Amino acid sequence: MEEISVNTKVTVYKSLSDLPQTTTNLMEQAIGIRKKAYAPYSKFRVGAAVLLDNGEVVLGSNQENAAYPSGLCAERVAIFHAGAVYPDATILQIAISAASDVHTTTSPIPPCGSCRQSIAEYEFRQSRPIELYFMGETGAIYKSDSLKNLLPFSFDKNFL
Repeated sequence: MEEISVNTKVTVYKSLSDLPQTTTNLMEQAIGIRKKAYAPYSKFRVGAAVLLDNGEVVLGSNQENAAYPSGLCAERVAIFHAGAVYPDATILQIAISAASDVHTTTSPIPPCGSCRQSIAEYEFRQSRPIELYFMGETGAIYKSDSLKNLLPFSFDKNFL
Protein backbone atom coordinates (compact mmCIF):
# COMPACT_ATOMS: atom_id res chain seq x y z
CA MET A 1 0.00 0.00 0.00
CA GLU A 2 1.08 3.55 -0.71
CA GLU A 3 -0.31 6.77 0.63
CA ILE A 4 -0.51 9.99 -1.36
CA SER A 5 -0.76 13.37 0.33
CA VAL A 6 -2.44 16.24 -1.49
CA ASN A 7 -1.88 19.80 -0.27
CA THR A 8 -3.97 22.84 -1.05
CA LYS A 9 -2.65 26.35 -0.80
CA VAL A 10 -4.81 29.47 -0.63
CA THR A 11 -3.95 33.06 0.16
CA VAL A 12 -6.25 34.76 2.66
CA TYR A 13 -7.11 38.44 2.37
CA LYS A 14 -8.87 39.89 5.42
CA SER A 15 -11.05 42.29 3.44
CA LEU A 16 -11.70 43.75 0.01
CA SER A 17 -9.35 46.64 0.77
CA ASP A 18 -6.43 44.18 1.03
CA LEU A 19 -6.87 42.94 -2.55
CA PRO A 20 -5.00 44.39 -5.53
CA GLN A 21 -7.12 47.18 -7.05
CA THR A 22 -7.94 45.27 -10.24
CA THR A 23 -9.19 42.33 -8.18
CA THR A 24 -11.15 44.62 -5.84
CA ASN A 25 -12.94 46.04 -8.89
CA LEU A 26 -13.63 42.53 -10.17
CA MET A 27 -15.00 41.38 -6.81
CA GLU A 28 -17.19 44.48 -6.56
CA GLN A 29 -18.69 43.51 -9.93
CA ALA A 30 -19.28 39.97 -8.63
CA ILE A 31 -21.05 41.45 -5.60
CA GLY A 32 -23.18 43.69 -7.81
CA ILE A 33 -24.30 40.90 -10.12
CA ARG A 34 -24.88 38.59 -7.12
CA LYS A 35 -27.67 40.92 -6.05
CA LYS A 36 -29.42 40.25 -9.38
CA ALA A 37 -29.39 36.45 -8.98
CA TYR A 38 -32.63 34.57 -9.46
CA ALA A 39 -32.72 32.44 -6.29
CA PRO A 40 -36.35 32.12 -5.12
CA TYR A 41 -35.90 28.54 -3.90
CA SER A 42 -32.53 28.39 -2.15
CA LYS A 43 -32.46 32.07 -1.13
CA PHE A 44 -28.70 31.77 -1.80
CA ARG A 45 -27.32 34.28 -4.28
CA VAL A 46 -24.00 33.95 -6.06
CA GLY A 47 -22.25 36.35 -8.42
CA ALA A 48 -19.21 35.71 -10.59
CA ALA A 49 -17.04 38.11 -12.54
CA VAL A 50 -14.59 36.72 -15.09
CA LEU A 51 -11.62 38.81 -16.21
CA LEU A 52 -10.33 37.99 -19.69
CA ASP A 53 -6.93 38.76 -21.18
CA ASN A 54 -8.58 41.14 -23.67
CA GLY A 55 -9.72 43.32 -20.73
CA GLU A 56 -13.36 42.28 -20.93
CA VAL A 57 -15.24 41.34 -17.76
CA VAL A 58 -18.07 38.82 -18.11
CA LEU A 59 -20.63 38.57 -15.33
CA GLY A 60 -22.92 35.78 -14.18
CA SER A 61 -25.37 35.12 -11.37
CA ASN A 62 -27.06 31.90 -10.34
CA GLN A 63 -30.33 31.20 -12.13
CA GLU A 64 -32.61 28.74 -10.35
CA ASN A 65 -35.50 26.71 -11.67
CA ALA A 66 -38.28 24.80 -9.92
CA ALA A 67 -36.81 21.70 -11.58
CA TYR A 68 -33.50 22.05 -9.70
CA PRO A 69 -31.19 20.39 -12.24
CA SER A 70 -32.35 22.93 -14.81
CA GLY A 71 -30.80 25.89 -13.00
CA LEU A 72 -27.23 27.06 -13.42
CA CYS A 73 -24.59 28.40 -11.04
CA ALA A 74 -23.12 31.88 -11.41
CA GLU A 75 -19.63 30.60 -12.25
CA ARG A 76 -20.87 28.50 -15.15
CA VAL A 77 -23.19 31.24 -16.42
CA ALA A 78 -20.16 33.56 -16.59
CA ILE A 79 -17.54 31.20 -18.02
CA PHE A 80 -19.91 29.67 -20.59
CA HIS A 81 -20.90 33.18 -21.73
CA ALA A 82 -17.22 34.15 -21.93
CA GLY A 83 -16.47 31.01 -23.94
CA ALA A 84 -19.36 31.70 -26.32
CA VAL A 85 -18.71 35.41 -26.89
CA TYR A 86 -14.89 35.47 -26.57
CA PRO A 87 -13.81 31.95 -27.61
CA ASP A 88 -10.16 32.91 -28.15
CA ALA A 89 -9.74 34.88 -24.92
CA THR A 90 -7.88 33.53 -21.91
CA ILE A 91 -9.53 33.63 -18.50
CA LEU A 92 -7.18 35.34 -16.04
CA GLN A 93 -9.29 35.62 -12.89
CA ILE A 94 -12.68 34.71 -11.53
CA ALA A 95 -14.14 36.58 -8.55
CA ILE A 96 -17.02 34.91 -6.71
CA SER A 97 -19.28 36.31 -4.00
CA ALA A 98 -22.09 34.45 -2.25
CA ALA A 99 -24.77 35.57 0.19
CA SER A 100 -27.88 34.13 1.78
CA ASP A 101 -31.19 35.96 2.03
CA VAL A 102 -31.71 34.15 5.35
CA HIS A 103 -28.45 34.74 7.25
CA THR A 104 -25.12 36.53 6.83
CA THR A 105 -22.41 34.48 5.13
CA THR A 106 -19.04 35.37 6.61
CA SER A 107 -17.01 32.40 5.32
CA PRO A 108 -15.57 32.28 1.82
CA ILE A 109 -17.81 30.16 -0.41
CA PRO A 110 -15.91 28.15 -3.04
CA PRO A 111 -17.34 26.94 -6.36
CA CYS A 112 -19.43 23.75 -6.22
CA GLY A 113 -18.14 20.51 -7.75
CA SER A 114 -19.86 21.03 -11.11
CA CYS A 115 -18.41 24.53 -11.39
CA ARG A 116 -14.96 23.28 -10.43
CA GLN A 117 -15.11 20.72 -13.23
CA SER A 118 -16.28 23.35 -15.71
CA ILE A 119 -13.55 25.80 -14.68
CA ALA A 120 -11.01 22.97 -14.92
CA GLU A 121 -12.01 22.44 -18.57
CA TYR A 122 -11.21 26.07 -19.39
CA GLU A 123 -7.96 26.00 -17.40
CA PHE A 124 -6.88 22.84 -19.21
CA ARG A 125 -7.94 24.20 -22.61
CA GLN A 126 -6.00 27.44 -22.22
CA SER A 127 -2.94 25.75 -20.67
CA ARG A 128 -2.78 28.50 -18.09
CA PRO A 129 -3.97 28.64 -14.47
CA ILE A 130 -7.02 30.69 -13.55
CA GLU A 131 -6.82 32.70 -10.34
CA LEU A 132 -9.94 32.21 -8.23
CA TYR A 133 -11.02 34.67 -5.55
CA PHE A 134 -14.03 33.76 -3.44
CA MET A 135 -15.83 35.23 -0.47
CA GLY A 136 -19.12 35.20 1.40
CA GLU A 137 -21.17 38.32 1.88
CA THR A 138 -18.56 39.81 4.22
CA GLY A 139 -15.24 38.81 5.70
CA ALA A 140 -12.15 37.18 4.31
CA ILE A 141 -11.46 36.48 0.66
CA TYR A 142 -9.63 33.31 -0.38
CA LYS A 143 -7.38 33.23 -3.43
CA SER A 144 -6.39 30.05 -5.20
CA ASP A 145 -3.69 30.39 -7.86
CA SER A 146 -5.25 27.59 -9.89
CA LEU A 147 -8.35 25.45 -9.99
CA LYS A 148 -6.02 22.51 -9.37
CA ASN A 149 -5.79 23.62 -5.73
CA LEU A 150 -9.53 23.05 -5.38
CA LEU A 151 -9.80 19.98 -7.61
CA PRO A 152 -6.42 18.22 -7.53
CA PHE A 153 -7.61 15.02 -9.24
CA SER A 154 -9.44 16.66 -12.10
CA PHE A 155 -10.92 14.81 -15.06
CA ASP A 156 -9.94 16.05 -18.51
CA LYS A 157 -9.88 14.97 -22.16
CA ASN A 158 -6.73 12.91 -21.65
CA PHE A 159 -8.83 10.26 -19.90
CA LEU A 160 -11.18 9.83 -22.90
